[in-house]
Amino acid sequence: MSAAIGSVDPVADDAAFSDRTERHRRELHVHCYRMLASFDEAEDAVQETFLRAWRSRDSFDGSTLFRAWLYRIATNVCLDMIRRRSRRLTTMHSYAELPWLQPYPDAMLDEAAPSDDEPDAVVVERETIELAFLAALQVLPPRQRAALIARDVLGWPAVETASLLETSVAAANSAVQRARATMQEHLPARRADWTAGESTPEERALLASFIDAHQRGDAALAISIASQDIRITMPPNMLVFQGLDSIAPLLQNALRDGEWRLVPTMANRMPTAASYLRQPGDSEFRAFKFDVLRIADGRIAEITTFGVGLFPAFGLPPTL
Repeated sequence: MSAAIGSVDPVADDAAFSDRTERHRRELHVHCYRMLASFDEAEDAVQETFLRAWRSRDSFDGSTLFRAWLYRIATNVCLDMIRRRSRRLTTMHSYAELPWLQPYPDAMLDEAAPSDDEPDAVVVERETIELAFLAALQVLPPRQRAALIARDVLGWPAVETASLLETSVAAANSAVQRARATMQEHLPARRADWTAGESTPEERALLASFIDAHQRGDAALAISIASQDIRITMPPNMLVFQGLDSIAPLLQNALRDGEWRLVPTMANRMPTAASYLRQPGDSEFRAFKFDVLRIADGRIAEITTFGVGLFPAFGLPPTL
């Protein structure tokens, strides 16, 4: 999970500075996404980070670590955004309490992975980007959130974490310890339920069955692959549907709305279906929603449904 922080030579000119900052765009975007839980807001945060870095570029003389310097700016940008939005959760029972929550395309997560040219880029582990982990982060006070991400996600040492937060090592360590305790209270009791490596054959099979059920309008199949206590949330709508008894009618009605075509994809290292709906009288299948699936014990335990706003980020067309 850790990544080297690495130093660089002094910035020679503006073009070199721009090129160097751009090489860190994707990993900074992932960092801001973890802080904010919103893909779109992370985009804004990265743009503001680059603007602030550009304005203060003359202050960077090569004596500090360039990547760490950018992360410090990005973290402060996120802290400012959280403060302005006055978002403060003390507890979280479902994603319905996070109306700003958005999915993250796996293709872009892979762009943040290290390469021979960028050995310092972040390896985006599944456990640190899944929706359960991301939502738990939002319960933390912002500075604790930043401290935990630096230590337990980026793998930075205590000294660098303290520098990131412009505080003492003792204060940074205390923030991390408090954050870890809070995270344990808000993560699933069985860690294996939500952490894993690459998608498994079982997950891919369940996603295929989910897609098949929708395209054939087979509500019975959709119900048969769901857990008895399945939960569906639909950020930004603050609605929660819990259990098959309440969800079965919802599925049956949805499958009667028209003809469906679903495209398999991945979001937050989780199996995901992008849905297109052709309503009666229409000639095209139009982008309708994302369903991000959490699999547990061989069944679909949770579906988080998002709107169509991020179809372009996933490389998906508006119509089929």
